Amino acid sequence: MGKGFFAHALSFGALALGAPLAAEETGFEAAFDTALGTEVRSPARFDAVYANPLEQQIAALADGSNGRIGVYAIDLSTGREVGILADQLFPMASTSKVAIAATFLAGVDAGKYSLNDEYRLPRPGGASMAAHRHLALMISKSCNDCTDALLAAVGGPKAVNKFMKDAGIDGFRLDRTIRTLIREDGRVDPAWTVDPKDSATPRAMGQLLAGIYQGKWLSDYSRRVLMDAMLETTTGKKRMRSALPMSAQLAHKTGTLSRTASDIGIFHTADGRAIAAAIYVTGQSPSMAIENGSRARKLEARASRDARISNITYALYNGFEQQPGDGRNWANADYGGN
Repeated sequence: MGKGFFAHALSFGALALGAPLAAEETGFEAAFDTALGTEVRSPARFDAVYANPLEQQIAALADGSNGRIGVYAIDLSTGREVGILADQLFPMASTSKVAIAATFLAGVDAGKYSLNDEYRLPRPGGASMAAHRHLALMISKSCNDCTDALLAAVGGPKAVNKFMKDAGIDGFRLDRTIRTLIREDGRVDPAWTVDPKDSATPRAMGQLLAGIYQGKWLSDYSRRVLMDAMLETTTGKKRMRSALPMSAQLAHKTGTLSRTASDIGIFHTADGRAIAAAIYVTGQSPSMAIENGSRARKLEARASRDARISNITYALYNGFEQQPGDGRNWANADYGGN
């Protein structure tokens, strides 16, 4: 810096010292801007801003006063999105099984494995079953041992993380087998603490669903295998499924751990548009200690989490229903009619 800068700085300092307070502030800022090329900025605002009335409605239903709630949904015909805490990490629980299944099926498409290959259940005396049976049960019945069998086959969590990274999806991290995840469950309260282990953002899981539906990473046959398994899901009957008509053809996967419930899936509007949605609900009781201290309070909290998912799903279905599309779904093949 040369003498000119310091002379200029001294001149606006002398000007400010001889002026009233209001003029001093204005003169100081103006001179500072002139000298350093900055500008006066208004204080940052932190008011919630919603992209549309539907997002505002979902935000009200996803009120986080009793625990964090994350939502992401996208209309695969129009590209319209809704997101509430869509980029915050939540415990995946068993919703991670969709990513594990997709990783295995991508390996099938690459010739690494076959759906007829047999894998033993990872438990004493565990039976051997064909991969297609493992996959069907890990999704439709949320079989944990079936999941760990296929997870071991693909090379563990690192292989699944690589699949997601190669797919261009951020905000996903798998660390443990399902058996280990369950054994260590309850160490962190997900209602108020963000644990990066075995977590994903609602947006990441919504993008995974959308890409599977659209055939981005899997052959049409492998895509149908996974979607068919999701159509047969029997868990979480009071979550997404309770809010949708049969005509919505829900294909989904639920997740449950201590103080958290989730549901991710594809459903259809009356005019045939596919909606990919991911909903993660935590808490809904005063504390982990209170919930764990009473079976009645635990069941009440579980019911509250399920109800949150159901109510949000109902609002998403009706909200997207009222926003007509152009009749197209972004998929490389039709799906959902069989």
